[in-house]
Amino acid sequence: MDDLQDVLLMVDNLKTHFELFEGTVRAVDGVSFQIKRGRTLGVIGESGCGKSVTAQSIMRLVPEPPGKIVDGEILLFSDRENSPNRDVVDIATLSPNGKEIRKIRWNEISMIFQEPMTSLSPVHTVGSQIVEAIQLHMKDVSKTAARERAIELLDRVGIPQAEHFVDAYSYQFSGGMRQRAMIAMALSCYPRLLIADEPTTALDVTVESQILALIKDLQAEYNMAMMYISHDLAVVGGVSDDVMVMYLGQVVENASVDEIFDSPLHPYTRALWRSIPTIDGSRSRLTPVAGTLPSPYKIHRGCRFYSRCEEAIPGRCDVVQPELVEVTPGHYVRCHRCE
Repeated sequence: MDDLQDVLLMVDNLKTHFELFEGTVRAVDGVSFQIKRGRTLGVIGESGCGKSVTAQSIMRLVPEPPGKIVDGEILLFSDRENSPNRDVVDIATLSPNGKEIRKIRWNEISMIFQEPMTSLSPVHTVGSQIVEAIQLHMKDVSKTAARERAIELLDRVGIPQAEHFVDAYSYQFSGGMRQRAMIAMALSCYPRLLIADEPTTALDVTVESQILALIKDLQAEYNMAMMYISHDLAVVGGVSDDVMVMYLGQVVENASVDEIFDSPLHPYTRALWRSIPTIDGSRSRLTPVAGTLPSPYKIHRGCRFYSRCEEAIPGRCDVVQPELVEVTPGHYVRCHRCE
């Protein structure tokens, strides 16, 4: 195990399942990773691979029922540097509605949700929602001070005439402005970890570029760690220090961004790379990932990518589930070919 001195969050063997009428969905099934202070972990994979549920599990926002964390640890370490005895809390053991997790949400870990139109209340002003978050999590802040903080944040994230728009409703904002407002709300209590769940979805390329630049600037300004979730490989490569590739509820590869992009080892990671165009145009024909995701209700005996893998070993990959192993320092892969 890596030195934990710089680790802010450590997830170990996390399992989040949903008990539905059709059967059990193992949305997150044995996921382990670390996020270090000041660094960005990019999480990529197809829709349905468990990225968002992993984030919701960390925030304890998985609806119970039907969802439930059935196993694993989510360890949040204190921010005391160079301390041999750092305080740690296991978020997985906290009640989703208890006082302990409320102290962590927004104060320690905040989240930019995927769709700001449904995340912001349409019947309350944007400013009042930011003020509420500040007063709820920072008890000694007056309403006047919280409002000033809200205006300051809206101005910092690039909302024009913040003094005016602090009293506007979300439907009066454009898509890019709503996303900026969500970022302002997420930063309202100075979190140590920011989870960004596809924050540029449905935005045009120009606005997306502005939002990404803003997030990176604010991360450096606030010295935050970040977990950036996306299906866009180019975006993940531009914002991340480390990259985790997920497939059907499991981590299949985890390494530094340079190793993931320059030397991908898992067949799924390489298949993803072949499905995107190159800047220099050297890839004249894109190759989509073969097949489709298997049924989430199915109990998978072997490798979960077996049915779509061009390098599968019959009699092994379809029977024995591979373990996540460290093939080179800091580069973890779940594949029989790499064992």
